[in-house]
Amino acid sequence: MAEATYQDPNQVFSEIINRMRALESKYNLLGERLLVVNQNMISEFKKNSTEFRATNDDLKEIRTELFKTKETIKDLSRELKFFATKEHIKALEKYIKIWDPMKFITQEDLDKFLERGGLVKKKKDGRT
Repeated sequence: MAEATYQDPNQVFSEIINRMRALESKYNLLGERLLVVNQNMISEFKKNSTEFRATNDDLKEIRTELFKTKETIKDLSRELKFFATKEHIKALEKYIKIWDPMKFITQEDLDKFLERGGLVKKKKDGRT
C-alpha cells in the first residue's frame, strides 16, 4: 500500500489560495478581453450600418437615374417615329434636283432684268 504523505494544512490552504488568485486573474483578464471584443464589435456594427445606409442611398439614386434614363430612351424612341427615313430623304433630293433652287432668281434680280429689257419702268420712289 502506498504511504499517505502528510502535508501541512497551512501549506495546502496557501496553495489553494494562490491557485484561486491565479484563476481570478485569468477570469478578470478574460472579462477585459471580452469587453474590448464587445466594444470592437459595436464600433464595427456602427461603421457597417453607416456604410450600409450610404450604399442604400447610392442604390436608390442609381435606381432613380436608371428610371430617368429609361424614360428618356422611351421618349427618344417615340420621337424617332417622326424623323425622316432614308426613302423620304431620297425623294426630297430628287425634287431638289428637279427644281434646282440655285437657278432661282431674286426679286431684285428680276426687277433689274425687267428694267433692262424695258418691260417695266422705274417709279419715282425707286420701286417698280
